[in-house]
Amino acid sequence: MEQAVKVRYEGEGAFSPVSRFWAGRADKQYVVGEVYDMAPWLDRSQVSHNHEFAVIGEMFNSLPERFKDEPWAQTPEHLRKYALIRTRWCDTQTFPCGSHAEALRWAANLRPLDEYSLVKVEGALVYRFTAVSQSRRAMGKERFQKSKTDIIEFIEDMIGIERGASAGAEAA
Repeated sequence: MEQAVKVRYEGEGAFSPVSRFWAGRADKQYVVGEVYDMAPWLDRSQVSHNHEFAVIGEMFNSLPERFKDEPWAQTPEHLRKYALIRTRWCDTQTFPCGSHAEALRWAANLRPLDEYSLVKVEGALVYRFTAVSQSRRAMGKERFQKSKTDIIEFIEDMIGIERGASAGAEAA
């Protein structure tokens, strides 16, 4: 998988790597003489990243008592990953089984593999949902902002507070 290479614009349409390290990476990734599309890398801000975790922490601390025994209400991280899954920011695996009883056994074995995943049985099928990573490497600015907004609004709706009352999904 190609990674971004830091370059400096030299004028007259020319770009050059900012150091030997970046030149080496470019030499490993690209072929001399080939044509490549180039677009600016819009990295998300650390402020926005920190804002998400602060808002989720605040909402976790104000969860209504009725949620205290839910598996996703153990920590702010459990809540964040649950919200990612419920807003479809997840990977899904499907395991077809020979019977409902076999599906229940599969589900029991899958649940402990990832404490944040959701496992669901429907008839002879087992579904395992795993939250996608929101790391900088996994998500650029636009996808991160969309996932951030989706999960904050989901949690606000779930706990019954007005959208934006939790310091807002759009802040930062």
